[in-house]
Amino acid sequence: MSQAIPLNSLAKKEKIVHDRPPMLAIGVMIWLGSELMFFSGLFAALFTIRAHLAAWPPTGTKLDVLQSGIFTIILVASSFTMQWAVWLIEHNERGKARNWVIATIVMGALFMGNQVYEWAHLTTRWYTNSFGSVFFITTGLHGLHVFLGLVAMAFLLFRMRGRTGDPGELSTFQGVSYYWHFVDVVWIGLYSALFLMK
Repeated sequence: MSQAIPLNSLAKKEKIVHDRPPMLAIGVMIWLGSELMFFSGLFAALFTIRAHLAAWPPTGTKLDVLQSGIFTIILVASSFTMQWAVWLIEHNERGKARNWVIATIVMGALFMGNQVYEWAHLTTRWYTNSFGSVFFITTGLHGLHVFLGLVAMAFLLFRMRGRTGDPGELSTFQGVSYYWHFVDVVWIGLYSALFLMK
């Protein structure tokens, strides 16, 4: 005769299962750790080159600090819209979450548009001097990461076609949000190093 398991014991076991962080979120955080090392290498190269230049940026290089600052604010604000979408998904407000993901995509696309404008109109090119090389490499690789984030959010929208979500939807949202926050923080560092430090 099998022994009955108390209901409160089952509840405790169930609670332990739900308290575990999703494996996808853990995987994203580990991957972002490797991305952090990658960008740390870029920042190390940037500051090494900067230390050997008499002027930063070099004479003749005109950067639009104000315009880039405005689009930096837009990108940082997109972190808040993405986090709000995650909160809405957690509270089963899928329609509203979808709208905020779209808002985040629009803000990220605006930032990308400004990046392309800067690359096209910057007087210094990637082959002009070391500053140009560092500028185009760092902003180009960051731009690639922004683009990948926009693609991930587009897949989120595709995943949200139905009225009800699947069990992995929340963890997917959280993983994409972690990535997007990381991309935004990296840009704050790049904007400060490339545009504000003299």
